[in-house]
Amino acid sequence: AELTLPGLAQSVVLTRMPGRASAMPEGESLAAFAATGAVLAIHLSVHMLDRLIAELAPHYGTDCPVAIVWRASWPDQRIIRATLGTLDAAVGPELERTALIFVGRTLDTEEFAESRLYAVDYDRRYRPTGPAPRFPEET
Repeated sequence: AELTLPGLAQSVVLTRMPGRASAMPEGESLAAFAATGAVLAIHLSVHMLDRLIAELAPHYGTDCPVAIVWRASWPDQRIIRATLGTLDAAVGPELERTALIFVGRTLDTEEFAESRLYAVDYDRRYRPTGPAPRFPEET
């Protein structure tokens, strides 16, 4: 899945929930990251789903898409797709430790504006376009 899409989210934050081993630095809470609308990639936290859902639902809404990738790239890899509202019921007790949780609107949408970066009429340094290109060809 694409993690960034024009108009929906342009940032991905890799983070975790605070745990016994170490606290999170001030200002680096899930709520603070969620307030930006960025896609979150949360590791070391699948065993704290209740807390995770409680912290994120007020910011993303219970209909926000979630994907859990358990044991990524291993032969028994599993991907669970749900929403913040249905996540608890979708995850079994066998999913622990080696899971990455993705949360964000880009995970389940087909409605987004396409990037202008490769549009034919987009003026770029190595592909000048139009009568007065921003980056004229060097001679």
